[in-house]
Amino acid sequence: MRIEQLNAMDQAAAADLVRPCADIPSWVDALVAGRPYPDVDALVAHAERLAAAWTDDEVELALADHPRIGERHAGTGASAAMSAREQSGVSTEADLQQRIAAGNAAYEERFGRVFLIRAAGRSAEEVLARLEQRLGNDPTTELGVTRGELAEIAALRLRGLFA
Repeated sequence: MRIEQLNAMDQAAAADLVRPCADIPSWVDALVAGRPYPDVDALVAHAERLAAAWTDDEVELALADHPRIGERHAGTGASAAMSAREQSGVSTEADLQQRIAAGNAAYEERFGRVFLIRAAGRSAEEVLARLEQRLGNDPTTELGVTRGELAEIAALRLRGLFA
């Protein structure tokens, strides 16, 4: 796809295209309203500025569309396909999978939400190390880290739409 195609779409189609990148209605609406974009870099820069203003509730809402690290997305749409590509580097080695699953459970018990990390470009060992490190964060700090990871994922997904 080219940026010109996004710029030419009707509002509903454009929203449907970008929503799997981060399912935050205010963000989707603002991205669509910001058209036309001269290029993908301008779109992503606008998306990143908007992501900096995500509320705690919006971050929590968006997490509902993300599977646990090391698990498959329950859906079958664009978001599920994006998630599968992003997590393709997570190891299938049994011991590492068990350690990640235990870390996921500890994280969910501590913070009450799924552990989110930009998995694309990271090894399973790095993901596990970051998971274990983030378990030491206080809830406020961790929500900020999660917001940043979600914004990174959204930016990568947006770029991927135009690859």
